[in-house]
Amino acid sequence: MSVADQSVPGERSCGLVVVLSLALAALVFAAFQPALDNDFVGYDDTDYVTSNMTVQRGLNWEGIKWAFTSTEAANWHPLTWLSHMLDVHLFGLSPTGHHLTSVLLHLLSCILLFLALQALTGATWRSFLVAALFGLHPLRAESVAWVAERKDALSAVFWFLTVLVYAYYVRALGGNNQRSNLWYGLTLLCFACGLMAKPMLVTLPFALLLLDVWPLKRLRPKKFPALFLEKLPFFALSLVSSLLTFLVQRNAGAVNEYMSLGYRLSNVVISFVRYVGKTLWPVDLAFFYPHPEQWPIVAVAAALLLLVAVSLLALRLRERHPSLLIGWCWFLGTLVPVIGLVQVGQQSIADRYTYIPSVGILIALVWGIHALMSDRKQLTQTVGIIGGVAALACLFLTRQQVRVWKST
Repeated sequence: MSVADQSVPGERSCGLVVVLSLALAALVFAAFQPALDNDFVGYDDTDYVTSNMTVQRGLNWEGIKWAFTSTEAANWHPLTWLSHMLDVHLFGLSPTGHHLTSVLLHLLSCILLFLALQALTGATWRSFLVAALFGLHPLRAESVAWVAERKDALSAVFWFLTVLVYAYYVRALGGNNQRSNLWYGLTLLCFACGLMAKPMLVTLPFALLLLDVWPLKRLRPKKFPALFLEKLPFFALSLVSSLLTFLVQRNAGAVNEYMSLGYRLSNVVISFVRYVGKTLWPVDLAFFYPHPEQWPIVAVAAALLLLVAVSLLALRLRERHPSLLIGWCWFLGTLVPVIGLVQVGQQSIADRYTYIPSVGILIALVWGIHALMSDRKQLTQTVGIIGGVAALACLFLTRQQVRVWKST
């Protein structure tokens, strides 16, 4: 076989990735197009745009300096402030332009997730299905259609870009040291930018270690110290970001210290299960979920039993189906900063908090079902069709949920 012949499969694969990326972009834009008709809302949009005089002056040196030193809105996220300033610079106070930016950022996040999973696993169609279900899910509406939550879509771009660049870094190891060092530096830079968009990215170093287990298969007992040292700069940035965020939010009065530890622990257990439920069956979505006076002990016990059972099942199947354990750990781990152990804000849960964690559930589902059906070709095709129908159903549900954010 000639070199030209050998290159054909790779070219076809690359062509398929491009076509699927364009299809994904079209689907996501169709789902969130109604957001372009939305207005600003009187729910934090005032802090970020409509009553923020610094942002309304657009991009200038004074504004850039303010973005990197401000702790307004109980957060330190300079890149998020800069994105709002750029919108004002380009679109003024027309809400359509601000919503368009959020939609395009989410669209880019979906494509980067698809490319990252494809680079990590080589499984093009499964990667596409995960990215499509992620991007079209109605739980994304809050993060995309609410201008004040720009930080979700922006930080996710850097999250998935970090994972994609990390895949290239791992691929470059064992070859040219200068090239692998370049990829490593770019990975660290993307991560740092993500932290400057939203500090929820503090769990990303743990997610990279999970990817070292599967699908990269780098994590072995003898290699763990080296892999931990490799992630040490990432953990250092996470620690600094976590401390800074806690201090900023506590000084701003955003940390609620009146809730007892017992109540918070109960809410944590219940919240994990509620997030799983709303990911699998997205009904009764709301812009705000208040705390009940207390959670029934029976509900807490049942939720804890379910979490333990799923965790034990994933552990038991880790050798044959490692994607189940990795996806489940991704979901649990990336939710930790917002699960309510340290209660920030008045909400018991929030749709926006599922933005990154839901990827873990989707990976576990798509790869797990594929593994179970791999010996049954007809069933595999049927499952693929069902996945496509689910994605389209999500598209129509999302178009409805986006309209919830039309006005105050």
